[in-house]
Amino acid sequence: MIKQRLLTALLMGGIIATGAYAQAEKGDSDDMTKKTHELNPVVVTGTGTHQRLKNTPSPVSVITANEIKRAGITDFQQALTMMVPSLSFRPNAMGSYLMMNGLSNKHVLILVNGRKVTGDITGNIDLNQIDMTRVKRIEVLNGAASSLYGSDAIGGVINIITNEPKDVVAFSSNSSYTRKNQFSQGLNLDIAQGKIGSYTSYKYDHSDGWQNSHLTEDGEDIIETIAPLSLGYSSNNFSQKFTYDATDQLSFYANGGYYNRGLERPVEREDITGGSKYNTAYEGYNWGAGAKYKLSKRNVIQFDYSGNNYASRYKYLIENSGYLPGQYALTKLQKFHDAELKGIFGFTTNSTTVFGVDYRREVLRRPDSDLDKSVYTTSAYGQHEVKLWNHLTGVVGVRYDHHEQTGGRFTPKVAAMYNIGNFNVRATYAAGFRAPGIDELYYHMFKKTMGTRATISLGDENLDPERSNYYSINMEYRTNRFSASVTGYLNYVKNMVTSKSTKFDDLPEAEQNQLREEFPEISDLSSTKNLSVKNYFNFEKATVKGFEVNLNGNLFPGFTLAGNYTYAYGRGLNEGGEWQNIERSIRHTATITGNYTHSWSDYTLNLNLNGRLQSKVYYPGDADGNAPGYGIWNLNTRHTFDGFRNFVIEPGIGIDNIFNKKDNRPLNKNFALYSPGRSVVISLALRLK
Repeated sequence: MIKQRLLTALLMGGIIATGAYAQAEKGDSDDMTKKTHELNPVVVTGTGTHQRLKNTPSPVSVITANEIKRAGITDFQQALTMMVPSLSFRPNAMGSYLMMNGLSNKHVLILVNGRKVTGDITGNIDLNQIDMTRVKRIEVLNGAASSLYGSDAIGGVINIITNEPKDVVAFSSNSSYTRKNQFSQGLNLDIAQGKIGSYTSYKYDHSDGWQNSHLTEDGEDIIETIAPLSLGYSSNNFSQKFTYDATDQLSFYANGGYYNRGLERPVEREDITGGSKYNTAYEGYNWGAGAKYKLSKRNVIQFDYSGNNYASRYKYLIENSGYLPGQYALTKLQKFHDAELKGIFGFTTNSTTVFGVDYRREVLRRPDSDLDKSVYTTSAYGQHEVKLWNHLTGVVGVRYDHHEQTGGRFTPKVAAMYNIGNFNVRATYAAGFRAPGIDELYYHMFKKTMGTRATISLGDENLDPERSNYYSINMEYRTNRFSASVTGYLNYVKNMVTSKSTKFDDLPEAEQNQLREEFPEISDLSSTKNLSVKNYFNFEKATVKGFEVNLNGNLFPGFTLAGNYTYAYGRGLNEGGEWQNIERSIRHTATITGNYTHSWSDYTLNLNLNGRLQSKVYYPGDADGNAPGYGIWNLNTRHTFDGFRNFVIEPGIGIDNIFNKKDNRPLNKNFALYSPGRSVVISLALRLK
């Protein structure tokens, strides 16, 4: 600990001193202009059309690339955790469970440039597919948005916008390293000249994983384990996009990508629990193409197609189930296709109208569950935004989705914004819709997890689709140097699809015997005390109500301060007719960010302090209880040297988890904080001019 603190002090002092004694001081007006501009960026997610944040009738939260860079963040999940209080993640051995204002990841639609991200791990979208090195901004829209985006957009939408500069030849490298051999390396190459553009990205990530406790619960006993709290892994993420501007009116693009990620579990041993017979490998291919034709300055027609194949496989570590060490077995295959035709029209000077049709097809194959199903959805939507008077803007929209399994649904939206000077008042009603997933409908499988746990998952083909009604009022004050907003909301969800886990030993004897007949794997367990049965069912209804407060200001030249607080009270009426907290919901969350930037000639110092505080995570009826709340603070410094002819170099050093907060309880508990403790983070960015 003393050596770590000494190393931190020496490195920070050395880098800061190097910069402080650089050349003569220069003004920081350029940096100040950039920051005030960030308070009112262009956004697209709220209405499907580009407009300034201040002018959008649907309130949107934005994280810019500069904010991410100043915080020293290279991971998508960390960016949202530390900067957006309405979002939370419950990490687990293989993925991360996303929650947004009390609703689960299945109710949150994640997009990249408006196209849906697919490929999940145990029901959780694999967020490692998202390469942060090319992110321009992240837009977060709270509440139902099915009128534009269809199924899944009940709790909100997260849209990642990537950076595609024009008329440049640029190369950049971004590296980061911290304890437990957590390493990240990103490379970008942009070649855009004239009508043709090429954008290439590669990202490598690695972690050794870690244990915070060498103990685990085995029924009522506490025993030693080699199972880690966070699994080690290595991943590769490559993407390529080409653009071609055939004429001033017509443009095309084509893109593709490849992703793989391999987990690194400890090998099963006879003398201690926690090992595994296999590692898990994930592999994804994605591709897409599109065209845009400008009929006139305010009238555009565009077509987009995207596809994705995402596979999960076991890579065996020891001989098992007829497989030799090093051999692979397919466990899950997901396919997704989406084709959309969209038109944006300015029929009058003060209005914008959007029309679109969409076709989606999803496929899920699970060899271990004899599951091979596909479903399609066809959709049509329209939205009209009009400025009625100088101070009043209104939006009316509706979408019709026909899901192959659950039938058709209309989802309307009505929004209005009243503006006087720097004040905005917004009111929104939006309906949401979500069809049950293929897994929720058809799963019938036994799964042995790492360590001592096993789960039987049982889907229900009679599940009803989920519906929601979302109401919100937003009041905002925004200038070039300061913004403040308060949003209150109510989200009423009917037929919420959820799951309930019951200990196998707590089931009636007749049900136990039936499951033993259906799943012979139960007889291979040494004990059933850590076997649970997961059933999917519909809540009769669920309600989430809450509010969010956001403050952001440039207090003086070079210094910005932002504070955000979210209160979300989510409850559902369970199958027993009783109200209970929504599983994994959090009542109170806050984020605080302070940033100072100053330049001396060719050297710029950036100092960033970022914190997140949250209350406990609810697990109603779970034998392992609720996950405790926590507060975590990160400090990052970045040092830009711009005095070289052909390149810019940016070394950085920081401390994650300054106060060394860790959850040291035995495994098989519910956790909210997975940090290994205080860590020194070293980074280096290089950009060619």
